[in-house]
Amino acid sequence: MPARLHVAVPLVAGTEFSLPDGAARHVQVLRLQPGAALTLFDGSGAEWSAEVVRMARHAVVVKTGARLEVDRELPTSVTLALGVPTNERMDAVVEKATELGVAAIQPLLCERSVLRLAGERADKRREHWQAVAIAACEQSGRNKVPTIEPIRPLAAWLASLAPIAPHEHRWLLSTTETMPLHARTRGAAMSRVLALSGPEGGLSPAEESMARESAFEPVSLGPRVLRADTAPLALLAHLGLNEG
Repeated sequence: MPARLHVAVPLVAGTEFSLPDGAARHVQVLRLQPGAALTLFDGSGAEWSAEVVRMARHAVVVKTGARLEVDRELPTSVTLALGVPTNERMDAVVEKATELGVAAIQPLLCERSVLRLAGERADKRREHWQAVAIAACEQSGRNKVPTIEPIRPLAAWLASLAPIAPHEHRWLLSTTETMPLHARTRGAAMSRVLALSGPEGGLSPAEESMARESAFEPVSLGPRVLRADTAPLALLAHLGLNEG
C-alpha cells in the first residue's frame, strides 16, 4: 500500500511540485525512490495518487495523478469538547478520536482541570495536537483533518454557543442517573453532535448546571465510571458502530 501523506497546500491533478518539509522528511525516512507511488491528501475530502519524481538532499519532487473521491467520514459531524486531561492522555484522545471520525475537538479548562495552559504554551500544545490529528489521518485513511480549536475556559465557551439547530444534539457525558446513550441515538435524526466531557474528576455541579442551561442533555455510557480519556472515545465508537 502506498504511503499516505498530508500536504498543507491545495492539490491539483497532473501537477509537479516539491513536498513541504514534513512530508518530504517522511518520504526520505521511508527511503522511497523515484517512481515510488504515494497517496496525498490536503484535507479537502479527496485524495490523489502521486509518484516520486526526484529525490534531493533537501527536497522531494512529486507529481500528482488522478483525484479520487473517497468518503471515510462519519455521517454525523461530531465535535468533542473536553476538559483537557494530562498531556499524554490528551495526545491519545486526539489520536484515537481522529481515527474514530471526530470532526473537531474543543479543549476546555474546567474547575477540576489538572493541566492548565495559557498563552504561548497553550498555542504550542494546540499545534502539537493538530500534528497528532494529521498523523492519525495519514494512518487511518481519513481525508478530512479534524480541527483542534484553541483552548478555552468552559464557561466562556458555553456562553459563545449559538442556539441549538434542528437535528443538532448536545450531550453531556455524566455519571449521574441519566438516559443511556443508545436510547438517545435510537431512531434520532442527527446532522451534528456536540459532546461535552469533563477532565479528571469530572465537571463540577455548577458546570453541569451551566451545560444544561446551554441545551446539553445528560447521557450515560453505562454503570462503570470511565476515565476522562476513555469516555469520549466510547461515545465515538458507539456512533461509528451504528453509522450504517
